[in-house]
Amino acid sequence: MSSHKFLSPGAIYYGIDSLENYCDKLAAVGGKALIATDSMMSKFGYVEKLLEILKNQNVEYFVYNEIDSEPTNIHVEKGIQKYKENNCDFLIALGGGSPIDTAKAISVMINNPGHISSYMGVGKVPKKGSPVVAIPTTAGTGSEVTQFTIIADTTTNVKMLISSEYLVPDIAIVDPLFTMTTPPNITAATGIDALTHAVEAYTSIRQQPLTDIFSLSAIKRISKYLKKAWLNGNDKEARSEMMLAAMEAGLAFSNSSVTIVHGMSRPIGALFHIPHGISNAVLLPACMEFAITGTPERFADVARTLGLDTRKLSSITAAKEGVKIIKQLCLDVEIPSISGLGIDKEEFLGKIDKMAADALASGSPNNTARKPSKEDIINIYKNSI
Repeated sequence: MSSHKFLSPGAIYYGIDSLENYCDKLAAVGGKALIATDSMMSKFGYVEKLLEILKNQNVEYFVYNEIDSEPTNIHVEKGIQKYKENNCDFLIALGGGSPIDTAKAISVMINNPGHISSYMGVGKVPKKGSPVVAIPTTAGTGSEVTQFTIIADTTTNVKMLISSEYLVPDIAIVDPLFTMTTPPNITAATGIDALTHAVEAYTSIRQQPLTDIFSLSAIKRISKYLKKAWLNGNDKEARSEMMLAAMEAGLAFSNSSVTIVHGMSRPIGALFHIPHGISNAVLLPACMEFAITGTPERFADVARTLGLDTRKLSSITAAKEGVKIIKQLCLDVEIPSISGLGIDKEEFLGKIDKMAADALASGSPNNTARKPSKEDIINIYKNSI
């Protein structure tokens, strides 16, 4: 067996009421927290719940609740200012991928010079930042356990992928009760986002034995529970299983890699301001159709994990049937096409050359077993309209 590195938070606390049951862990991290969140978390009462717990633990705080969109360099810069002005010594991220990614970026910029754009790419962050506690409220990004953050640079219209072991949160508290108010469309988008992470991690050229375990487990859970959570947001079992699946998928792709889907989704998000999860979801089936010939045996494993009886099928046939199952799941939870997102077709086609170039420049497509050319990526974009 080849040698591998597997990164994860120092501690993961998960399951119903995990925040309340492990609230004493917050006081051990620091004395004053910058809480990175969005305005909806206050409306749902989640911020107030967290503040009450912090008060009981004698932890001071400052609430930075302005991360209401995909995170940008502006969110990061403002967060750094708030952190320093209020003499904070650690961060708590409460929300979906946007607050968590923002908190992780703020963290490393506390102890590293320059601007966040200086660290775009892999392994460029020289020092660990301030401690981060991540509390996700959606079952999708897995950012609470990953070594990545995605920050949009407003000066270049590029979504920057930043990867570093110093971006892995110190603690993840994964409580499915925080997902109970997630509306069906977000449940669907984040669920398919998690499925994308798992499929890409398993079929990446950089997969490893531990990531395989987490990938297949996540795929199995999502195939069984996503539609249930979408149909009934109050289903605690479905919400719990989806939360666990998203975390598993996060651990998988953080230590393996993402591939063509993520490379292609970031330009859509940057140019058309489409949330990361939904831009992944609309591309997943078409990207799988392209990629399956690169590693048909692994895509056949995905199909088998989705519930397909593959005993009498060749690997390539099973792989193609697996794509059909995922297409049907996307239809079942009403994942739209690109045009269904309200993007003007002519404007999309006009920017397709830049998007393809940016996708390749991100590096993620090179992790795909079947290496795509720029023309391949352009065709996938067109097939997803």
